[in-house]
Amino acid sequence: MYTVAVSFTVPADRREAFVAAALEDGRRSTAEEPGTRAFDLIADAEDPNRFYLYEAYDDEAAFDAHCEGEHFARFFEVVGDWADGPAWLLRGTRVADPATV
Repeated sequence: MYTVAVSFTVPADRREAFVAAALEDGRRSTAEEPGTRAFDLIADAEDPNRFYLYEAYDDEAAFDAHCEGEHFARFFEVVGDWADGPAWLLRGTRVADPATV
């Protein structure tokens, strides 16, 4: 499984708009994009205007397809002018434990 995590910091007056856009992106991506397995929005424990997106895909090709898709484009149409990010936190392939497979 290919996973990514990014952070965004948003202006306080745009917080609700960011949350709505990110949740819509995640909802539509997991429902309509083959290979998208998880798309979680996480609010920072200390800064109410910092958010993290944790996403999981079948493989890097599925992630690339997400990045070229309409939901990704729509998200950045909404937040692109005012959100600070994405700042990459991680990008890579999950290492499975063969003892648990």
